[in-house]
Amino acid sequence: MASMLIFGGSRGLGTALGWGLPVRGDRVWLISRSRPDLDGRDGVQRLWIEADLSARGAGAAVAAALGDAALDLVVYNAGIWVHNAFRDSYDLMAVDDAETERIIAVNLTSAITGIRALLPNLRKAPAAKIIFIGSTSGLDNSSGREVAYAASKFGLRGVTHALRENLREDGIPVTCVNPGNIGTITVERGTTSARPHESHAMIPPQDLIAIIR
Repeated sequence: MASMLIFGGSRGLGTALGWGLPVRGDRVWLISRSRPDLDGRDGVQRLWIEADLSARGAGAAVAAALGDAALDLVVYNAGIWVHNAFRDSYDLMAVDDAETERIIAVNLTSAITGIRALLPNLRKAPAAKIIFIGSTSGLDNSSGREVAYAASKFGLRGVTHALRENLREDGIPVTCVNPGNIGTITVERGTTSARPHESHAMIPPQDLIAIIR
């Protein structure tokens, strides 16, 4: 039985990960503001910890709710962007400071503080792993124009490299997966399947799940 924790587990890719990664007998904590589907008919125990990852102290609150449980895997999947991101209508000058600060807080700051708060739980497992969900927007020479989002995802790669050095003696590997556009995610209640978008330009969600597995 494996124990997992997924930040950003109530929508989109987080939903697909919550259904696609664990198998019968596993336990998974889903961290989000809104309540995710906790159906356990597939033999997976799903637990919800309510948290606003833009708020200071969210990581400590998650760790407190988790207690002394060991974690085999933590996936930091939380990610937000401005409402018109990835569109021709995106305008840097129209993004106010508060929105920029929230994007950095959720996508980057909370990733650092959340993982740090959960290190005692990860160190209890014999072969724990940490996976960050980045983006092609955070890669060198990306053509994206969304400044705060790109900065947060670029920074997440730096967190990955530095955290790996901090945890080398613990033997805890740290990985950042940087996908492009992910296909429409449809998760059938009570199953662990996610169907891909029709467009061949999109990454099928189950392919990304297979990579993370």
